[in-house]
Amino acid sequence: MSASIRSRIAPLPGLSLCRCLFAAMLALATPIAAAQEPASRTWANPVDIDYRYNFEQMNEGISYRTGADPAAVRYGDAYYLFLTLADGYWRSTDLLHWQFVKPSRWPFDSEVAPATLVAGDKLFLMQAATQPRPLLYSIDPAHGRLDFWTRLLPPVPGAVSSEEHYTLKRGELPPGPWDPGLFQDEDGKTYLYWGSSNVHPLYAAQIDLKLGDEAQGEGKRLAFVTKPQALFTLHPAEHGWERFGQDHTDEHTLPFMEGAWMNRQGDRYYLQYAAPGTEFNAYGTGVYVGKTPLGPFEYASYNPIGEKPGGFVQGVGHGSTFQDAYGNWWNTGTSWIGSNWTFERRIGLYRAGFHADGQMWVDTRFGDFPQRMPDHRLKENEDTFAGWMLLSYRKTAAASSALPGHPASAATDEDPRTFWVAASNTAGQTLTLDLGGERSVRAVQVNFADYQSGRYGDAPDIVAQFRFEGSRDGQRWDTLADLSHEARDRPDAYLELSQAARVRYVRYVHGHVGAHTLAIADLRVFGNADGPLPSAPTQVTARRLADTRNAEITWAPVPGAVGYNVRWGLAADRLHNTYQRFADQPTKLTLRSLNKGVRYVVAVEAFDERGVSVLSSMQNF
Repeated sequence: MSASIRSRIAPLPGLSLCRCLFAAMLALATPIAAAQEPASRTWANPVDIDYRYNFEQMNEGISYRTGADPAAVRYGDAYYLFLTLADGYWRSTDLLHWQFVKPSRWPFDSEVAPATLVAGDKLFLMQAATQPRPLLYSIDPAHGRLDFWTRLLPPVPGAVSSEEHYTLKRGELPPGPWDPGLFQDEDGKTYLYWGSSNVHPLYAAQIDLKLGDEAQGEGKRLAFVTKPQALFTLHPAEHGWERFGQDHTDEHTLPFMEGAWMNRQGDRYYLQYAAPGTEFNAYGTGVYVGKTPLGPFEYASYNPIGEKPGGFVQGVGHGSTFQDAYGNWWNTGTSWIGSNWTFERRIGLYRAGFHADGQMWVDTRFGDFPQRMPDHRLKENEDTFAGWMLLSYRKTAAASSALPGHPASAATDEDPRTFWVAASNTAGQTLTLDLGGERSVRAVQVNFADYQSGRYGDAPDIVAQFRFEGSRDGQRWDTLADLSHEARDRPDAYLELSQAARVRYVRYVHGHVGAHTLAIADLRVFGNADGPLPSAPTQVTARRLADTRNAEITWAPVPGAVGYNVRWGLAADRLHNTYQRFADQPTKLTLRSLNKGVRYVVAVEAFDERGVSVLSSMQNF
């Protein structure tokens, strides 16, 4: 769901000198041999990019970093990632390491819910709008060169003006295009999809980019070929996952449909959309399938195709689906934090695909644990999960200092809305975890929180610098990863170690963050403990409730389990939807994401620090 119009303050000059000073201060405060950050082949969600501070709530004193509504596209030999409220975009050649690109021009009100399209040799960029706005394009996005394709898009035919939006009558076309999506078919025809509302449907129209008129300059290089047509709306009375609220528990508030994105696979057209609201754990992605770009479209009975209501990262709605250089499909999505503000969010990257019979899927199983980035075309049943388990959950934590109400223990609860806050943001502050015994540590993710951060735009000192250390006895410490000289912000810094470290204790040693306070939501440690895998859950039951959009799933606790994955789908080999639960939560789940009239299969797996069990027996419901 898109927030209101936004922009950001441009970086200040003198960046290199400031960063050198901060690195020098860190070295003086904590003299220790540096460890080089390795060239990683894994990642963990949220995606590790320098999410930007915004200014929307500046006058209210609310400061936070955010990123949402990801539009990812492959152009040339690189991938480009555009987000709401970024004042620029990111570039990657491997989907692992992302570099922020400052563009040559950018809308003053910034991009919100952007749409991207590669047509011919051009990368097009369209912002969400309620009145005519520019359409940008680039033939050199690597260096930030953006130009106007047209300075003003034509008005949406038949739409009321933005001033009349609040007096809109039923059947009238709202202003737009808000939350746009662009798609070019194999025949060269181009289509625009848009809409974000809990009242109005998604809309679509064929447009003409007038690629043959490039020599005319910045003229009217776009026209509507067809009148906008209404496509479809939400049906929460039939589709449980489209209901509003946490875990779809709000039966009274009308849910939102938004974030259109189109893909073609074979002779089918997959129009994706997000529901029910970006501010909830169950923000997911659905799809309607058609035989032409303008429909008619049919609701997919296997919806939602992407949902992640449990775990550290929650929510996968309003994103994009694209192919990598090897032909693998990926889906990006928006996850919910909502600690400081409703629209405080992050993004995730998940494997996606299409079965031979046309079913579309997005895999969120262990979606916030380390995943391996493939260097080849994946087989249909090939997993990207690295097998590195969470070692830090509810482990004993100690800090050099803490503010009242924000203890060190908050950094091990897998909740980004609780956090440890140090008494001062000074180099040398530490956060130490006792893993409870020696473990093979493979990676760490440091998720900084914004607590009274006091920042509302870019500045030279907004960088993240720290060391990650390990010890067997809590006395002698080795540096496992070193970001002492980092030159960019890392709100969700993910570090894959160059080799496994056999340690019992780990600690974060602070250098610098740009926020006014040092706050860490979670220090997540990944690797493996010794021993056999956990047993599969037993006594699994599944029963549809009187409201058949809901089902109750139960299972017997597995001794020593850290958590469970409740996996469901239309068939035993298509358990694409996952609800992750930790062992200190009940082993009973009310699943509220089901479609009326559809039969499902469910199974449960247990996981601990050693690995993952085999699946339980399958239950039909």
